[in-house]
Amino acid sequence: MAQVIIETEKSEVARILKKLGVKTQNPAYSTGQVWGGKSEGGDLKSIFSPADGSLLATVRFANAKCYEKVIKSASQAFLQWRQMPAPKRGEVVRQIGERLREYKEPLGKLVTLEMGKIYQEGLGEVQEMIDICDFAVGLSRQLYGLTMHSERSMHRMYEQWHPIGIVGIISAFNFPVAVWAWNAMLAAVCGDVCVWKPSEKTPLTAIACQHIIATVLRENKLPEGIFSLIIGDARVGELLSQDERVPLVSATGSVRMGKKVAATVAGRLGRSLLELGGNNAVIISENANIEMAVRATVFGAAGTCGQRCTTTRRLIIHESHYETIKERLIKIYKTLPIGHPLNSKTLIGPLIDKDAVNMFTNALAQAKAEGGKLICGGQVLEGKDYESGTYVKPAIVEAENHYSIVQDETFAPILYLIKYKGDIKNAIAMQNDVRQGLSSSVFTNQMQEAELFLSAEGSDCGIANVNIGTSGAEIGGAFGGEKETGGGRESGSDSWKAYMRRQTNTINYGNELPLAQGIKFDV
Repeated sequence: MAQVIIETEKSEVARILKKLGVKTQNPAYSTGQVWGGKSEGGDLKSIFSPADGSLLATVRFANAKCYEKVIKSASQAFLQWRQMPAPKRGEVVRQIGERLREYKEPLGKLVTLEMGKIYQEGLGEVQEMIDICDFAVGLSRQLYGLTMHSERSMHRMYEQWHPIGIVGIISAFNFPVAVWAWNAMLAAVCGDVCVWKPSEKTPLTAIACQHIIATVLRENKLPEGIFSLIIGDARVGELLSQDERVPLVSATGSVRMGKKVAATVAGRLGRSLLELGGNNAVIISENANIEMAVRATVFGAAGTCGQRCTTTRRLIIHESHYETIKERLIKIYKTLPIGHPLNSKTLIGPLIDKDAVNMFTNALAQAKAEGGKLICGGQVLEGKDYESGTYVKPAIVEAENHYSIVQDETFAPILYLIKYKGDIKNAIAMQNDVRQGLSSSVFTNQMQEAELFLSAEGSDCGIANVNIGTSGAEIGGAFGGEKETGGGRESGSDSWKAYMRRQTNTINYGNELPLAQGIKFDV
């Protein structure tokens, strides 16, 4: 469900939506059911581009009445979808992947305009959706159970997996479509239906994806409720969390939001899959390849303007390399091209909005108050090329790991340089000494250090890398983290099990009725 109002057909967003095949009714571009007015929908919200501050569109938000329509539609669609064999469901997902390939460029551009990441990253996000479709297609023939021997003669035991029903997906602005696809495509081949609440800051890319998928469903004569979209604020997320008809809620966002979702869902004994904050560190050992470490750090810390959950936020450097790496980073940071994300020369685009800019400046002020030293960047950029007020110079701060601001995640491009001495175990202890546990990395050419980092004594994060940075996960490996990151796993490995329910079956094909554990109960 969505209604989008475009002010002019000559706008870039209007042209992109046309390329994506969204039918137009001037001045409204619509997909799915359109709410006729405030009695059927919520308030109108204007969506501005962080790239230049321009009005992209006006979107009508959902209210509780709209939510109920979506849930009923999804519930009805589940009854049909769960009966389709998993490989057939995989075929539908394959077609979705092919359609996304067809529309990769305009959809990537829409991600860039709405979220602000550079165009190459916008294309990369669409590629992630394509990749997870490919992964899910293969998975549709690999939803394996387990057969085991029974202690009772002429009995067979096995486990099988069944779909659970409606999966609620709450996604964040920084990856407006990819993380939804991680969940939705796996859930789909598992036989579930999805209700997606995207970030209220980035609804247009969600609407575009929903239109593409709805077209594929119609071509296959399937109900559109298999993939549902509901645009709204935090109140819609609360409805999903509270709804007993939604057995699983997958939520990506802040730790604060995740704790609320977890408590609410647990209160009704539902399941939650959480991907929350990261406070990711790169350790640079005395045995590191310095050039590789510096290159990985720059992308990890400044890429996407520091707005990835896997962004490198702490750089823990052996004292023997500290000054060299500091000077190399300062030199590179001073030359980073900052500007409009559609400019092919730009590497650093804007923050999502002025609230994010305020978080950036407040964090730097707190770091200074605690004893940190700003050694590069930190300015809010002004001028005709930065009229949106959301452009900043990525900052480098010399700090100590125990500072309270270092212990928190600031969703902005701030890199804290931290010096360590002696054994790499000291660096690992620093890395682990935060509440979050998403991604981690060590740069070393010594096998013993690498293996220690990956051992039970090493990184306590869900992702641990050697000689690559913290940012940039591939489809196939389970993505997620520990501690306040939430413990969820998405995107690969056996993460499909989160979207299904396990059932143990025992079959007696004999004529006797023996009890387990040799219990005698003859009547």
